[in-house]
Amino acid sequence: MSDARDLSGLVLSGGGARGAYQAGALEAIAEITGSRELPFRVLSGSSAGSLNVAYLASRAGSFMAATRDLAALWAGLESARVFRTNPVTLLRTARDWVTDLGLGGWIGTGRGRSLLDSEPLRELVRTHVELPALHRHVLDGDVHGIAVTATDYASGVGVSFFEGGASIEPWTRVTRVGVRSRLTHDHVIASSAIPLFFPAVEIAGEWYADGSIRLATPLSPAIRMGARKILAIAVRHAVGGEARPPAARCAYPTTAETAGVLLNALFLDALESDVERATRINQTLCLLAPEVLAAHRTPLVPVDVLVLRPSIDPAALVLESLQHFPATVRHFFRGLGASDTAGWDLLSYLAFEDEYTRRLVQLGRADTIARADEVLAFLQR
Repeated sequence: MSDARDLSGLVLSGGGARGAYQAGALEAIAEITGSRELPFRVLSGSSAGSLNVAYLASRAGSFMAATRDLAALWAGLESARVFRTNPVTLLRTARDWVTDLGLGGWIGTGRGRSLLDSEPLRELVRTHVELPALHRHVLDGDVHGIAVTATDYASGVGVSFFEGGASIEPWTRVTRVGVRSRLTHDHVIASSAIPLFFPAVEIAGEWYADGSIRLATPLSPAIRMGARKILAIAVRHAVGGEARPPAARCAYPTTAETAGVLLNALFLDALESDVERATRINQTLCLLAPEVLAAHRTPLVPVDVLVLRPSIDPAALVLESLQHFPATVRHFFRGLGASDTAGWDLLSYLAFEDEYTRRLVQLGRADTIARADEVLAFLQR
């Protein structure tokens, strides 16, 4: 078992359907390393990343099989397994929102809690995340620490619910805290509850939503749990990578375009900024004398970080897949103003359809295989 000072961490950020890219990358990592056991003893996830890390933690003793099955799960996904897509449910949800917005001042129904009914997601998580196995792997030390982050609606604080070794201490910062917990399916579902689209989840009397809302430093939970080497899998395409086709701009932005911009800000910017911050801190630490570092009341150590990113904009891939989506799903997206000419960013987060997620899994695998030497050297040093 690895020395606690050399713990390897895995950080998976949010991104809705883009989580499929992470699954493909993880499958490639298993192939590159040939590791039968989970090579990361610290796991941290938010949003879709929380489902992926919980899945890995529950199968820590069979990394290769776990990543293969996780990739297959994402590649075969359908929207109906994440949110209800039948016309009756979609019409009822629309009716509730119209009633609340138009008559709420008089009757105050409060029924319009989310644009989508994500009850199928709950069943998906319950089926594929084996909690007894997860708890056992933590107890045995196969997983030193696992954290899933959600946002407390009441306080606006990002709460990282973690389970792990006794050496991990809870933490408190201005906008984020770490709370020792025995993880449940509700923690994973709450972390994945995209605001407005998915309903909030109640945990211990408080309501929680997607963890990416307030997680400005995605690397922090892994570092707090002892990771000194972190592999992060982002869902934003690499700068200079293949971009989406240009779109003509002449009409007023649709609801889908507006929501897409907001979700981009929610999911994509934090990890990039945090990696830059970690790089600057590492450079600063290299300039300080050992006795200065040793005298500091808080241990200051460099953290090695490697980031894997899509080489192609996922929004471009979803555009290629749009025509294959079920009619009810296309109808819902069209109602938000998404089409083959607009709203691609929003679609790239909510299109839980195999025609799209399969492409992301394949892209994640191909991008990671292309960096096989770099990934292997990073994990072995």
